Order: sequence, then C-alpha cells, then structure tokens
Amino acid sequence: MTASISAIEELRLELPGLDWITDEGRVTRLSQDFSWFSPVLNRQLKDKRADVAVRPRTEDEIRAVVGACARRGVPITLRGSGTGNYGQTTPLAGGVVLDMTGYNAFLWMQPGVARAQAGIRLGELEKQTKPSGQEMRSMPSTYRSATLGGLFGGGFGGVGSINYGPLGAPGNVLGIRAMTIEPEPQVIELRGAEAMRMHHLWGTNGLVLELEIALAPAHPWLETLVTFDSFADALHFADKLANAPGIVKREIAFFAAPTSDHLAQLAAHLPKGCHTVLSLVAESCEPAMLQLAEAHGGTVSYRRTAAEVQKSNRTLMEFTWNHTTLHALKVDPSLTYLQSGFVPGRHVEQIIEMEQLLGGEVMMHTEFIRNVAGLMTCSGLQLVRFSTEERLAEIIDIHRARGVHINNPHVNIVEDGKAGGPLPPEVIEMKKRFDPMGLLNPGKLRDWPVKAVPAEV
Repeated sequence: MTASISAIEELRLELPGLDWITDEGRVTRLSQDFSWFSPVLNRQLKDKRADVAVRPRTEDEIRAVVGACARRGVPITLRGSGTGNYGQTTPLAGGVVLDMTGYNAFLWMQPGVARAQAGIRLGELEKQTKPSGQEMRSMPSTYRSATLGGLFGGGFGGVGSINYGPLGAPGNVLGIRAMTIEPEPQVIELRGAEAMRMHHLWGTNGLVLELEIALAPAHPWLETLVTFDSFADALHFADKLANAPGIVKREIAFFAAPTSDHLAQLAAHLPKGCHTVLSLVAESCEPAMLQLAEAHGGTVSYRRTAAEVQKSNRTLMEFTWNHTTLHALKVDPSLTYLQSGFVPGRHVEQIIEMEQLLGGEVMMHTEFIRNVAGLMTCSGLQLVRFSTEERLAEIIDIHRARGVHINNPHVNIVEDGKAGGPLPPEVIEMKKRFDPMGLLNPGKLRDWPVKAVPAEV
C-alpha cells in the first residue's frame, strides 16, 4: 500500500521551497541500491519505489519534512548514495525517500576525532582530515560516493578494519545526533554504546543527522598485488602478513582462483588462474612484506607508491570488499555472493575446508579483519555461481553447519540478515523512542510490518 496521492501533494504544497524530486525515473533510481547483486532481492524488490523524493540541505528543512510526514502518516525511507546491497533504501510502503546527500558539511576535527553531517561523502571527509595526518579508521570500497550516514546505517567494515575492527567495535563511533520521527521532531545527542543502537539497522529506528567518529594516523600506503600458484601459499602469506605485528597495514584481501580472473581492469597484472593477495602496507614496511612474500613463493605483479596512487587517482581499495563483487558481476552477471564470518584462530582451516567442499561453485574472497574482541580473522565475500534459490540456501546451510557464520545478503529483513536473529531489547526501545509511529522504512523490521496509509488525509 503506497501513500495516498493527496498526502504527497499536500506535503509539496506545505513545503514548496524544498528540493522535491517527482520525475518517475529519478524517483525510481533513488528508491534503489545495489540489491541487484542478489537475484533473490532483485526479484522481490525490482518494482518497489517511493511516491516522491526530497533532498533537504539544512536541519530545519529535515525537521519540516519529518514533521509534515508524521502528521500525515507518510512513510519515510532514508538514503545516502545508495551503495548498500540489501535493498535498504528501497521503500516497501511508498511514501517519501529522504535523500540526505545535500546535508553534507564537515563540522570539526581534533586529534583522533572528527564530526560531520550524515550526507558527507567519505572521500570528501578524508580530504578534510588528511592534511592533519589523519584518516578514517574504516573506509568502504565505495568511499568516493558512500556517505557517512549510509556507512553507519548499513555498513560493516572496510579498508582499515584489519586494525580497528568493524565500525561497530567500541571506540570507532563516538556519538551521533539524531532526530525523532513525530509531528514535532526532537533532536537528541547519543554517545557511545547508546549511539550504536542505531548502527546497521538501515535507518529503521532513527534519523541520524551528525556523526562523531574516531580517526587513525595516516601513512603513505604502498599498494601491491602478490600472485601465487598455490591456494595454500597465498592464504598463508595473507595470514602471516595480517598477523605480523611490525608491519603497518591498512588492507589485506585474499582472492582464490578464479576470483582474480574476474577483475578485468587488473588483468594485465593477474596471470590467469592465479591466487592473489592484495595489500596496502606502509611504504616503510615494504622490505618486510617482500621478505614474507618471497618465503611463501609469491610474485609481486603490481606495485604503486602512495604518490603514484594519488597522481593516477586509481587505488586498489576499489577492488576490495564488495567492490570485488561489482567487478566480477561486470564480467559474469550470473554470479552472486555471500557474506560470511570465520572463527578467529580457525579461519585459515575453515577457508581451506570450504574451498575443498565448494571450490568452483563458490569462489573464495576474504578480507582480513579484527573482530570486536580484537582477534584477527576473515570476513568472506565469496562469489557464487548462482543456479537456484534452493541451491543458494543449501550453500548457506553448508557453511553454517561447519561453524562459518553467514550474514545472509539475500534477505530484506534486518533480523534475517546482519542481525542474525531477534533484535536486542535496547534496540527495540530505541525504535520506540525515535520512531513511535513506525514510519521509518516500514517492512524492514519484522515487528514493524508495512501498514496501510489512510486513503485521505
């Protein structure tokens, strides 16, 4: 059930000075993200769209939209740049898409911390912090377009998580400023653990206006690809490099054959059928990294200094995390992917086991990361040769039966995907506090289903 046309018209009449988007094509685009990575979600969501979109630029404009929608019972779906993969920004109940990309100011910076509005793009945020020798602790591969609020609402980890863990690890997000969804919206500052009760919930339990995040010391990063003939040699090199305490690093990714064959833009550096380790290490640590590579039989096929990366404006970061999936889908659109978590201390063993069980059908891609307890492990973003939804479910069950955690990227309900079960009571209380009418992204939380909007307002 979509919001009544009269309600939408009344919104625009009440707030004529806002940047309303009514063109059907643009509204459709703003109602979508990268959920087409999943053939399951693509089937379920391809016809879903909002009735209208709006791009506010000030807090007062945001407050005006929220209050007007709340008075009419019109659903609101928040979005940044739509770089997520779960249909987070796809409205199931029509209504208004609130595009936050116009609310994008960098506010301030201190040693180790910065604060910005939710719509700022992450690449722009780092442009502000780099002159002071600081950078983001966790940077998604979509950093050029992804927004800070989108990262908080739908992101997990990224480049840098090998040091600082996922975004949700204590100390990475220090505070947020959020708005309630009600006729007279309230703005509330949340700090520490309380702020994290809105993290990775797809904008379903509060509208985040500003975020205060911890920063990391910046280094001149050397970007390399090291290729191997042996799966085991490549994996063990990646693990040794990840665990080497004296080697400063920002990113380590492992691509088993034939994953590397799907990175067409890097084909000149990746012999067909090779296993590959992609890394960003501090330039001063290059000799130690090369020593490890040689000990494991690796060959450096690509090397770029930080200055060369900056000059070319091309970085290997855009071949990591779920960008790997995007590059692979450009080569073979029939592929899909999984999101998995391996057990710290058993991650190498589990990766080898899953390769033996499903190699060829499931192509290994793992990102080295510290978990919330600080233990080194891997987060998997395996490519899958899709055949049927039934077989995809079997593959997920095979992983889970062997202790590999799956965050199912083929579902559109928070509890079924990343949350992995019922929401904690404190998260439910946050939902009630900030969205008492259940208007935020309805249908994405199991206990807040899509509700019919009154035919007339």
